[in-house]
Order: sequence, then C-alpha cells, then structure tokens
Amino acid sequence: MKITFYGHASLGIEVGGKNIIVDPYITANELASHINIDELKADYILVTHAHGDHVLDVEAIAKRTGATVVSNAEIAGYFAAKGLKSHPMNHGGSWKFDFGTVKYVNAIHSSSFNDGAYGGNPGGFVIEGEHKNIYIAGDTALTYDMKLIPLRTKLDLAIFPIGNNFTMDVEDAIIASDFVECDKILGCHYDTFGYIKIDKEEAKKKFFDKGKDLMLLEIGDSIDI
Repeated sequence: MKITFYGHASLGIEVGGKNIIVDPYITANELASHINIDELKADYILVTHAHGDHVLDVEAIAKRTGATVVSNAEIAGYFAAKGLKSHPMNHGGSWKFDFGTVKYVNAIHSSSFNDGAYGGNPGGFVIEGEHKNIYIAGDTALTYDMKLIPLRTKLDLAIFPIGNNFTMDVEDAIIASDFVECDKILGCHYDTFGYIKIDKEEAKKKFFDKGKDLMLLEIGDSIDI
C-alpha cells in the first residue's frame, strides 16, 4: 500500500491495483500549488465530511476520471445529483470493494457544504487491504469510539489530524494512537492556514517520547507500508 500526501487532509492511496483519493482539497491550497489535479489517478474518492477544505476538488477529479465517490449517504447523494458515480455508506457499515474492505466509522466534528446543503454526520474510514490495514480518522476530536477499531482490525497505520483548533491536537492524537493500538502515525490537517499551524519538530518529539513514530510528509511525498 502506497500513501501520498497532497497537503492538508488530502491523500492518495494505491492499493490492490486501484487509486484512491481522500478528501481532495488541493487547488486552493497554496502549499500544494505544485500538485496538478489533472495528473492524479482516481478510481475512488473517499470523503470524510462535507466541509470545503475536504471536498473542493471532488467534482473536478471525479468528472475527469469517472471515480466513484464513497461517503455518507448525504454526501454521496449530493454528488450523485451532480451526475457523479457514488457509493453511500453510514456509520458502522462496511463494504467490500475491489481493492479491499472499507468501514465508515464515527468522528466528532460538523459537516455541511459551502452552499449550505446538509452534509450528514462526519466520519472516518478503516481500510482493510489484502496485506495492510489503515485508519483515516477524518476531522475529529479524541473519542472513546476509537477503542472499538482494534477489536475488529489490527492497524498498520493511523492517519490523524493534529492541527488543533478544529480537531484534536498532538497530545490527544497520542492518546488516540493508544486507543487504536497503533504506534505508526501519519499526521495531517496542520499548517494549511493560521488556526492550525504547529511546531512540527516538537510534535514529532512528543510522539517519539511515547515510543511512537509520527510521520509528517512533505506535500507530494509518499510512504509504503
């Protein structure tokens, strides 16, 4: 499984011969100005919630690639009404796709589109591939529901927001890593704008001091798990 960071909470995932994009917010992110969305491959687009900094480029990418939008029922319906392929889910449900199994899990946040449309309840995704399993928390506070994940799935990587103000901070993300029983963390949702700027070296040290590995990728860089 190859994971590429496109800035903010945007990710590319290559697994099972398929290309997945998560929460594409790229064209308006000055830090990601070197990423060309017209060059991105996508068979699926996973959307955690409806905020503009997570759905901005969904329509453009899906129209070009024919990707299927996977999200909660309200978000999937919103994009289906625009003529895009979609797969609706809801909390606790899972579906076996051709790249692996996806489960939609709880997140504590809000969710609405910029045009005021209802975005359903926010969520995260647990993806079980053939060889590796990951958890994409989405925008969320620290929640006890995270303790449920390792009861079903042994994780190889957890992807957490760490920018504070709108989501949990570094200290809560460390606790979250305990809850999901995964010490390998990819950080996201930081530095994009003033409210969520962090001291990256301090963040990595805090994880290291707890015996955990926090990875903060440069935009466009990838890891293999």
